[in-house]
Formats: sequence, structure tokens, C-alpha cells
Amino acid sequence: MTTAEVQEKQAQIQRSAETLFGQKVDWVTFYREILGLHGIARQLFPTQEQLRQFEQTEAYRDVLQMLARLRAKGPQANEEEEPTRVITVRLPKSLHESLRVEAHEHHTSMNKLCISKLLQFIDNEKIPAE
Repeated sequence: MTTAEVQEKQAQIQRSAETLFGQKVDWVTFYREILGLHGIARQLFPTQEQLRQFEQTEAYRDVLQMLARLRAKGPQANEEEEPTRVITVRLPKSLHESLRVEAHEHHTSMNKLCISKLLQFIDNEKIPAE
């Protein structure tokens, strides 16, 4: 893929995100349509490497800013449209306490803080292999 093709795909994602953002959709719908498993970003950058490269761009940062603004505005999608799933994460007490304090410092819930952290790009070098 040429640099021009990559830039055009990034611009296409950004335009789609701006259009959806302008429609004042909820954050879950925005995430699903732009960054979700079948979203435009994964359609245009189907390989893990391509997606990771996109996640390091200004266009991706702009999409995340739009997502953050939508999350701040209010509730997520209707439960019928997008059911909620629960995960259980085992973590040391010290990490739990750090998250609790960080959430308090940000005047938010631990759930919202953890979702924010989950939405961020994580370099493969920071993920231990099984």
C-alpha cells in the first residue's frame, strides 16, 4: 500500500467519524461503526500491523477525542441494540487501589476509567505472551 493510499484511508476514517459525531450518536454506536470489529477502521486496515500503524496517527487520536467527548455527553446505546457484557479481571490489590485513587482524582467511576484505558492503543511490547 502506497503512502497516498494509506493517507486516503486515514482521511476516509476521519470523515466517517466526523459525520457520525455530527449526528450526535451515542459513544457505543460511534465506537462500533468506527473502531469496532466490523467498523470502518478494521475494514480499511484489515491486518493487525496496518491497524497498529493507524493507531499511531493523528487521525486515530482525533477519533479517540471524538469518542471521549461522546462518552462525556451521556448514556450509551439502548441495551437491545448493544447488550452490555461483563468481564472479571484479576489484579493485585495495589493495582486496584491505584485505579480507585486515579478514578477519584479524575472524578469518575472505576468502570469509566477502565473503559477509557481499554480504548487506548497498547504497544505489543507491553503485552506479555501467554
